[in-house]
Amino acid sequence: MSEHLNPTSIGIEQELKKSYLEYSLSVIVGRAIPDVRDGLKPVHRRIMFAQHELGNGYNRQPKKSARIVGDVIGKYHPHGDSAVYDALVRMAQDFSMRDLLVEGQGNFGSIDGDAPAAMRYTEVRMSRLAGEFLADIDKQTVDFRPNYDNTLEEPTVLPTKVPNLLLNGTSGIAVGMATNIPPHNLGELCDGLTMLLNEPESTVADLMDVIKGPDFPTYGFLYAGQGLEDGYNTGRGSIKIRGRVELENRKKGFESIVIREIPYGLNKSNLVEKIAALVNERKIEGVTDLRDESDRKGIRIVLDLKRGSIPEVVINSLYKFTQLETSFGINMLAVVNNRPQLLNLKSALTYFLEHRREVILKRTKFDLDKSEARAHILEGLRIALDHIDEVVAIIRHSANAPEAKEKLMVRFSLSALQAQAILDMRLQRLTGLEHEKLLEEYRELMKNIEYFRSILNDESVLVGVMKDEVIYLKETFATKRRTEILEEELDSIALEDLIPDNEVVITLSRRGYIKRTQLEHYQQQKRGGKGIAGVHTSDDDSVQDFIATTNHQFLLLFTNRGRMHQLKVHQIPEGSRTAKGVHIANLLPLEKDEFVATVLTIREFTQDNYFLFATRQGMIKRSSAKLYAKSRKSGLIAVGLRDDDELITVREVDDNCHALLITAGGYAIRFSCQDARPTGRGASGVKGIALRGSDNVVACVIVPSEDNGTEEISEIMTVSRLGYGKRTKLDLYRLQSRGGKGIINFKITSKTGDVIGAMPVKEDDGLVLLTSNNKIIRIGVDDIRSIGRATQGVRLVSLGEDGSVVGFDTVNEMPNDKDEEIESE
Repeated sequence: MSEHLNPTSIGIEQELKKSYLEYSLSVIVGRAIPDVRDGLKPVHRRIMFAQHELGNGYNRQPKKSARIVGDVIGKYHPHGDSAVYDALVRMAQDFSMRDLLVEGQGNFGSIDGDAPAAMRYTEVRMSRLAGEFLADIDKQTVDFRPNYDNTLEEPTVLPTKVPNLLLNGTSGIAVGMATNIPPHNLGELCDGLTMLLNEPESTVADLMDVIKGPDFPTYGFLYAGQGLEDGYNTGRGSIKIRGRVELENRKKGFESIVIREIPYGLNKSNLVEKIAALVNERKIEGVTDLRDESDRKGIRIVLDLKRGSIPEVVINSLYKFTQLETSFGINMLAVVNNRPQLLNLKSALTYFLEHRREVILKRTKFDLDKSEARAHILEGLRIALDHIDEVVAIIRHSANAPEAKEKLMVRFSLSALQAQAILDMRLQRLTGLEHEKLLEEYRELMKNIEYFRSILNDESVLVGVMKDEVIYLKETFATKRRTEILEEELDSIALEDLIPDNEVVITLSRRGYIKRTQLEHYQQQKRGGKGIAGVHTSDDDSVQDFIATTNHQFLLLFTNRGRMHQLKVHQIPEGSRTAKGVHIANLLPLEKDEFVATVLTIREFTQDNYFLFATRQGMIKRSSAKLYAKSRKSGLIAVGLRDDDELITVREVDDNCHALLITAGGYAIRFSCQDARPTGRGASGVKGIALRGSDNVVACVIVPSEDNGTEEISEIMTVSRLGYGKRTKLDLYRLQSRGGKGIINFKITSKTGDVIGAMPVKEDDGLVLLTSNNKIIRIGVDDIRSIGRATQGVRLVSLGEDGSVVGFDTVNEMPNDKDEEIESE
C-alpha cells in the first residue's frame, strides 16, 4: 500500500509535532510573554504605537477608546476588540499598574471587580511616562516589520527609556510555561541601573541593596526573606505579602479593626464576602458588624468588635483564613532574542541596558548623518555667499537650471546637492543678518557632529549619556515606595494565634468521654452547696479527670498501660457544661482494654523539669520532660510496668520538689524527688511506698521543699469518696526516705469513705468538685477548715443517695455568687 502514497506526504505524528511547536512559539513570543527590552506584550506595544501614530499624547485631548481599539485591530492586531480593550483598560487602572501608561477618563472598573464602561463611553490618551517609550522611534532606532496584511509597518520593539519589565511587571500563561513578574519602584530601578553602569560587575546581592523588593500599587507589607532572594537570584521564588490592618477605638470602650490596604491582585469585594462568610460560620468570632467604607480616598473595610474581644486573635484569623495574607510566586520569564528565558534581577536590568545602548547608538548615527548632510549643504551656501557676484553672473548667463547647476559644480567644486541648494536659495539669504545666521547654524552643527562622533567612538561618553537618561527618568517620574518592606519574617500564623488562651476545664469520664468547657460557665458557691449541673453522663459512667488549664497548653494523656499521647488543649472539642463530650477513641489510637489513666497539662518542655510517674502498686519513676516533647501519632512508651500494675498519675517536678504519695487507705509518705534518680522513658522506676495489705496509691502530690523559699503552697487538700475533705499543713508531713510505709493522712470511716485524691492548695484558691450524680460545686478553699492529719475533715458537698465525689481540682478564686442549683438533664 505504501507504494501508492504521495511521495510528498508526511506522517501525521511529524506534522502534529511541527504544527504544535509553531503554535506554541507563536503564543509564547506573539501573545503571552513580554519582550525583555520594553517589557511589553505585542498587544500593549501595538496599543501604544497606534496612539503615537494618532498623536494621542499626554498633552493632547483624549480620544475615544473605541477609536484606539479600532486602529489597533484594523492595522496591527487582528484579534477581538474585547481583548484589546481589556488590555487598554488595565493600562489605565491605578490598582493594576505601578505607573500608568494610559490616562483614562470615565469608568475603567474598580478594585471590587466592577467591569469598565463600554469603549464608546471612555476616553484615553498616553501618559507622560508612556511618551518615553516612543521617544526617538522616528530615528530608525528600532526595526520595523510588516503588519498582518503587509499594508503597514509596526515596530518589533519600542525604543523605551523605561525599564518596564520590572517597573510594571506582568503575568501571562503561554503553552507549557508562564511568567509572573512583580512591579517595582522606578526610583529604585534607576539606582540599580546606575549601579550597573558604574560597576558592571555588581552582583544581585549588590543590586538588592538599592532595589529592596517589589513595590505593589495596592501598598501593603512585603517580607524580604529567602523567597525574594531566590526570586532575584534564580528568577523563581515566593514572597509573602499582607494587607495593612489598623485598630481604632470607638466610643464606650469598643474597638474596630480597619483594613486600609490589601494584597496586590486581590478583589476587595470578594475579600469582604469571604470575611462575612467566616463570621457567619463562626470561624472568626467577636465581630458584631462588617462594613465596606471604601471611597475615592482609599480602602476602608471596618470590622466592629464585641466588648472584651481580643483584636489580635481576629486579625490573625483574617490573615489565616482569607487572602489578606497571600503569596506571590515570582517567575521572571521573558522573551530574549525570540526565545523564552528565565531571568534574574541582574540579567533583566542588563538586557535593558543593552537595548538602550543599541537605541542610543542608532539614534546618534541617525542624528550624525542628518547633521553631516545639513553641514554639507551649508558649506556650499557659504561658498556661494563668499562669491555671490560670480554665482549670480553664472546663473544669469545660463540657458536653464541644469546648465547653471553644472557650471556651479565645475566652477566651485560643489556636489549636486550643494549646487541645487544654491539655486534654491532665496534672495533674502543675501542680507548680512541671514548670512550670520547661516554661519552660526554651521558652527552649531559642527559641535553636534563632534559630540555625536564622540558617542559613537568613546565608550565612556556613551555610558555618560545612558546615566543622564536614567537620572532624568528618576527625577521626572519616580515616586515614593508604596509597599513597606519588612526585614523580619512575617510571623507564621499557628492555630494558637487564632484561639484565645482562655481558662478552660478539661473533663474526662471513666468511660472515655472528653470535652473542653470555658471556665466562666462555672460559678463559685459557698461550702456545702448542692452545686450546678455538670457533665451529662449515663448511669454507669462518671467523671475521672477534671483539669483547669488554658487553651494553648500541651495536653499529655497517659494510659493505664504506660503509654503517652500528646494533644493541644484547644484540639479537644468544646462542649457545653452539660454536654457528654466525644469519646477519646476519636482522638487517640487506643488499644483494646486501654484507657486514659491520667491527664497532665504543660506549657513547655524545659531541660530542668522532670515528670514523676506513680503507679497503683507504689512504684515511682523520674524522667526528663524533654524526653516527652515529641510524640508519634501512635503514642510512645512513657513508663515500664509490671503485669499486675498500672499507671495512676504523672506530675511535673524539678530538683527541689518533694513527692507526697497518698493511698486510699488514708496513709501518706513524703520524700525528696531526688531520691528517684532520672531514668529513660521505658524504665520501671523504684519503690515509693510500702503498701499495707490491699491498699493502693490514689494520688501523688508534688510540693516544694522546705528550703527552697517557696511560701505560696503550704497546705494539702485531701478529699474522700463520700464528700469529706480537709486542709492539712505541709509541715505535718515529715520528710522520709522513699520506700517506707508512711504516716496517717486521713481518718477513714464509713461516713467518709476511702480517699480519692489530694492536692496542694492556697487560701485564695477555688475548689471545684464533681459528683457521680453529675453535679458540680465550686467553693473557696478558705471556707474549708485547716485541721490535723489524723482527722476525717468536714463535709464539702451534700450527696444524694449512693452519690460520691469522683473528681476535683483547684481554680483561680472568683467573687462569691449566690448559690445556684441546676438539675442535670
